[in-house]
Amino acid sequence: MRIRGVELGVGIFMLVGAFSLAVLAFNVSGLGLSKQEGSYKVYALFENVGGLTARSKVSMSGVTIGQVSDIHIDPERLMAVVEIELNGDVDYLTVDSSASILTSGLLGEKYIGITTGADDEVLKEGGYIEDTQSSLVLEELIGKFLFNNASE
Repeated sequence: MRIRGVELGVGIFMLVGAFSLAVLAFNVSGLGLSKQEGSYKVYALFENVGGLTARSKVSMSGVTIGQVSDIHIDPERLMAVVEIELNGDVDYLTVDSSASILTSGLLGEKYIGITTGADDEVLKEGGYIEDTQSSLVLEELIGKFLFNNASE
């Protein structure tokens, strides 16, 4: 009977440990089980998203203010439309804000950096960030460098 109690205790301990590990993994990765309260969506058009993915972070001055929720092609403009989900407390983006696709480190993950403009009009839910800078693709830079050196 005593052995059965020890086995039960070990089993409960393992279940609690596995559950705690799963909760920790969700918190560290930024994945949530539910949509954040009060968040709102804005959009940005890019010619090249070059490695940006859904759930990439969106930051301003180094502070995370949201994440990319979807990326798709606009069939009329033939450009990538990036759907950005901003935290509910971000109410200071103006209509002349700009968005750039940046890289964390030399070969790190891609994210969107937003810079606010000087306009007083605030960007509303469903609005578009018009001023965008596409991703810098390392392979294109190397190709241009090699082509320029070969022509000299």
